[in-house]
Amino acid sequence: MDHVETFRRPIKTIGAALFFAAVLILAVIVKGHFDLAEITGRLVAAKNWISLHPAPAVFFFTIVYIAVTGLSLPGATILTLAGGSLFGLWAGTVLVSFASVVGATVAMVVARHFLRDFVEHRFPQAVAKVNHGVAADGARYLFALRLIPVIPFFLVNLAMGLTRMPVLTFAWVSQLGMLPGTVVYVNAGRQLASIESAAGILSPRVILAFAALAALPFVAKAGNAWWSGRNALRAWRRPRRFDYNLIVIGAGSAGLVTAYIAATARARVALIEQSEMGGDCLNTGCVPSKALIRSAKLAKEGAHPERLGLKGRLEPDFPAIMRRIQRVIARVAPHDSAERYRGLGVDVIKGHAKVFDPWTVEVDGRRLSGRRIVLATGAEPAIPPIPGLADVEPLTSETLWNLKERPDRLLILGGGAIGCELAQSFARLGCETTIVEALPRLLSHEDHDVSQAMQALLMADGVAIVTGAAVRSFVQDGQSRRAHLADGQAIGFDRVVVAVGRRPRTRGFGLEELGLVEDGHLVVDDRLRTRVPTIYAAGDVIGRLQFTHAASHYAWFAAMNALFGDFKSWKLHTKTFPAVIYTHPEIARVGMSEAEAREKGVAYEITRYDLAELDRAIADEANEGFVKVLTVPGKDRILGATIVGARAGDMLGEFTLAMRNGLGLNAILRTIHPYPGWMEAAKATAGEWRRAHAPAWALNLSARILRWLRG
Repeated sequence: MDHVETFRRPIKTIGAALFFAAVLILAVIVKGHFDLAEITGRLVAAKNWISLHPAPAVFFFTIVYIAVTGLSLPGATILTLAGGSLFGLWAGTVLVSFASVVGATVAMVVARHFLRDFVEHRFPQAVAKVNHGVAADGARYLFALRLIPVIPFFLVNLAMGLTRMPVLTFAWVSQLGMLPGTVVYVNAGRQLASIESAAGILSPRVILAFAALAALPFVAKAGNAWWSGRNALRAWRRPRRFDYNLIVIGAGSAGLVTAYIAATARARVALIEQSEMGGDCLNTGCVPSKALIRSAKLAKEGAHPERLGLKGRLEPDFPAIMRRIQRVIARVAPHDSAERYRGLGVDVIKGHAKVFDPWTVEVDGRRLSGRRIVLATGAEPAIPPIPGLADVEPLTSETLWNLKERPDRLLILGGGAIGCELAQSFARLGCETTIVEALPRLLSHEDHDVSQAMQALLMADGVAIVTGAAVRSFVQDGQSRRAHLADGQAIGFDRVVVAVGRRPRTRGFGLEELGLVEDGHLVVDDRLRTRVPTIYAAGDVIGRLQFTHAASHYAWFAAMNALFGDFKSWKLHTKTFPAVIYTHPEIARVGMSEAEAREKGVAYEITRYDLAELDRAIADEANEGFVKVLTVPGKDRILGATIVGARAGDMLGEFTLAMRNGLGLNAILRTIHPYPGWMEAAKATAGEWRRAHAPAWALNLSARILRWLRG
């Protein structure tokens, strides 16, 4: 009985001491409500008991710490501070380090064998992030997480349980990674225990302890980055001097903007391009395709002038349209010309670039050195390995613009954005056009209602659509060409356009030799830095959002991080990224779709506005489509917006601005919009949301007051 009572007394005493570390500063600040002497006395009593009964104290503290961390309960930080307060720096560090690793390992094993479904459902983003990091860097990723706690301690334990990392590896890597933080926290607890008066809170030792606590994440992050960079570069010899601050490979949208930003910052920049300045956007992408779409739209309207009260039909002249496209390219080209960039101070070099080492680029036998390198080599059309495809002279989005005569029958492989834009345009110019899409629907990355809208508008222009059937082979029989589908269909055509996607252009630049490419893709972090820390990437070569405005967005981050990343780095953000498909009507989206929200487990409400009710759309006889906005349930915060309509791309800008700046639908509703205008659709959508969320009690009260005012 005496032994039981002896063991119960320290439980109360040590419990009071554990609480001491959390409330001490508040106790000092609010001196009138706490007796510092009494709290200090309890701590002294606990330490005296520990000195008399070290084994039970160590056992009890260790068991409590393991239980808290093993069960993923809150309180690990307070226990760590208490370890320093009760046991001192060295003994406290040993105890906390041992107990934290054992507890973390217990939590990891429990999650692996018993809580897999719960953890994946409750913390999907953390689990996905950890899985990706472990797959990419293995134990080094866990070490970095322990050293720099980006993800909370308990979440790392649970998420690691869902990976294939061995338990022993998890334990020793966690031990090493958490040791610096453990020392700093235990020392902070030790210094807290030394405070005997209100003035003690400002003693140099306490201030230094908490300064170390505050500096720990930054010092650990910088140290980890330095060590990782040093290891990544140790196989090469760094030049003493560099020819350039920045070498940019590729003069497309990303490369041009990167060079422009660097030159504006007064850096010495080399811009290397082996083909045409301006890249795909100017020469084979955005500019020519939008010029084609413009002509096709006029051809559509000119075919039925009576609808607008006009007489006289417009007939498309295909060779003249193609000549106009080249004129448009020529007019835009000076914006991206070598002469313009040389005038900005950029050394524009014509030739094929190959990365020789982390600081050296070879251009047709000439070697240039740069402190940093940015890869902006773009992307190219993906050509599927279909038997017979090469025999039928396939066109792509790059070679299409060399056509001199309009094909009577055009087959388009792929029902994505490029395929849909080209299909509608050529159909409006008089081609018998067919889209074949292997997936069950067009625009598979969009919601079903958007896909249905796209299919309806293409069919209205005479486009034949085949979905859910892949092409198995192509056959050339004299002048006849046929595509044989998996479902047995055979489709005749004159020319075929391959638009099944684009792949990053990574071959032939020396990137494989440096280990920068994985499965044909360039691996970059959220600062756009590759596995070699002196080499960055921007634009389509990354393989993510392959749009010109995305390339320009990436370019800013690549340029700034490459030039100034040693002092300050910027994390790429793409949550509020707008994208537009320039068919008629257009399809535009920013933020999440319904499908994405469901996949991520994000709760949402939908507000929908039909453009058939918009006065300007009615006046323009272009009132097909809708605005669909996803918001947080019960709140006006916008999660995503999708628009199908004639001016969808322009209307999307207001939602993009609102999301980027944390504005909700109420802010849009309060904004005055000119009448009659397309932008009124945004305000009308916000009004629909407001009506749906008007409080019933307020409306009832208003009705009673107004009834009373009428007498």
